[in-house]
Amino acid sequence: MTEINSIENIVKEVSKTILMPFYQQVKAQTKADGSLITEADISVQDAIEKKLLELYPDYGFFAEELSSEALESFFLHNQTGYWCLDPIDGTSNFAAGLPFFSISLALIINGETQLGLIYDPVRDECFTALKGQGAYMNGKLIGRSNEPQQLKDCLALVDFKRLCTTLSCQIITRPPYRSQRSFGSIALDWCWLAMGRGHIYVHGKQMLWDYAAGLLIAEEADCVACSFGEEEQSNTIFEESLKPKKVIASVNEKLQKQWLKVIT
Repeated sequence: MTEINSIENIVKEVSKTILMPFYQQVKAQTKADGSLITEADISVQDAIEKKLLELYPDYGFFAEELSSEALESFFLHNQTGYWCLDPIDGTSNFAAGLPFFSISLALIINGETQLGLIYDPVRDECFTALKGQGAYMNGKLIGRSNEPQQLKDCLALVDFKRLCTTLSCQIITRPPYRSQRSFGSIALDWCWLAMGRGHIYVHGKQMLWDYAAGLLIAEEADCVACSFGEEEQSNTIFEESLKPKKVIASVNEKLQKQWLKVIT
């Protein structure tokens, strides 16, 4: 298995030398889908791709800022192992100078995420997980204590922007939780859930590069997650495709059952 320390060193070096010098000094452009992109996104992606392919030439490379043609054809190549990167998760925050963004990197082999690493350069917090080996923050095993057992006691992480109007209005007018936050970095949402900084979570549109690393970290920290929406509810979120996922998660099974009754 790939040495996770080597991967962490790559991500931190790129963050220090390329990402952070752009912070609060970069202009954003709007992509075709309405999301933002900056010069930093491209520079970080190119640097990490180069370093990873030098060390691990047998793995492919799949990342948010690849061309639409490259993204659409990627899974036709039947990649058995590849890196999945979001060079800046939370580009809108980054471009606005808001200190909540991250680099998210996963290693996917034979249809399963085997390694997840998310680095928050502002707080110097590095979240990591290897499948079946637990989740860590800066090398310390993630553990939670005094978890709430009822929704009314929970701090919820809710991204209203991507939820349908009916559901948004329902939980705004009749909130089942104690309080709600929306921070703007999907990858860090998963990590903060793993840490217990939020207790329940719902998001209406996540791409593979958004959730691949974070989902592994949250599940290795014993969080519970599933997809929901028009399609039949599934306990599996992960899918090797460009299909967006609606996700719901909680820090424990008891809360997840209560949260599902509200959301679905």
